[in-house]
Amino acid sequence: MWRNFPLFPDTASDLAREVDALYFFALGVTAFFSLLIAGLIFYLGLRYRRRSPDEVGRPERPAMALEIVWSLVPLVITMFLFVWGARVFFSLSRPPADATEYYVVGKQWMWKFQHPEGVREINTLHVPVGRRIKLTMTSEDVLHSLYLPAMRTKADVLPGRYTTLWFQADKPGVFPLYCAEYCGAEHSRMIGRLVVLEPKDYEEWLAQGGRAVSTVLVSGEQLFQERSCATCHRPDAATRAPLLHGLFGKRVELASGGSAVADETYIRESILNPRAKLVAGYDPVMPAYQGQLSEDELVQLVIYVKSLGAAAPAGSTSP
Repeated sequence: MWRNFPLFPDTASDLAREVDALYFFALGVTAFFSLLIAGLIFYLGLRYRRRSPDEVGRPERPAMALEIVWSLVPLVITMFLFVWGARVFFSLSRPPADATEYYVVGKQWMWKFQHPEGVREINTLHVPVGRRIKLTMTSEDVLHSLYLPAMRTKADVLPGRYTTLWFQADKPGVFPLYCAEYCGAEHSRMIGRLVVLEPKDYEEWLAQGGRAVSTVLVSGEQLFQERSCATCHRPDAATRAPLLHGLFGKRVELASGGSAVADETYIRESILNPRAKLVAGYDPVMPAYQGQLSEDELVQLVIYVKSLGAAAPAGSTSP
């Protein structure tokens, strides 16, 4: 019976094991000193209790060595925990440069996942063993939080911006995923599965599940053309709108006098509300697409703009 109620969730990555090691070390230190202090209080209370009404205690001499010890020992332990915890935190919060990027949209009350191959899933995410996976996430409505217990990682999913988390599963299996932020009446139903497959099985799943006719990148390019974005965002029309080639990741100067980094959130905001961070030297002629694009379409456009890494050749009319 107890097998149906595990004390701890499955562990399916090296980082998850490191999180567990840090947690159990902190728990062990806390338990040891709690018992030690409680035991000393009990012992000293008995040892130095008042034995007669006329007994008078003697003045205690300062014990400098004891004062130093009980100050240095907690300092060393807490600094050790801080350094270890900071290293684990930075490892969890910094996706590797070679991670494969998947896009996630949270919505009351479901998770929508977009594979780089174009396959889409709802409340289930299939990934291969051994591949570093980066999840770029946004919300379509309210605040959510994607929690993967087996990977010991969690990140808030916010409307209007992109957040990330990453993991690398090291064993196949089916693991739960949850929304860890109360998001409405059906919050408890916003659950799903992380299905980790061997690389060969993952490729078979892609084939059997119907590898998308077009990748996310191709879909983004088609949407870019359909929405007439290429009318202004092309090299021979650079005086009307900023060039998108090589834009992603660069710092752009704003008409307001400040600057901004052209990341996913900046591109998304510029599509929905172009006047929010107008680029210096350009007029506010771009229409706002607020309410005209779904989050899935925004993801496709963001991926397409990110793909325009190199500058377009001179005289080219392609976007």
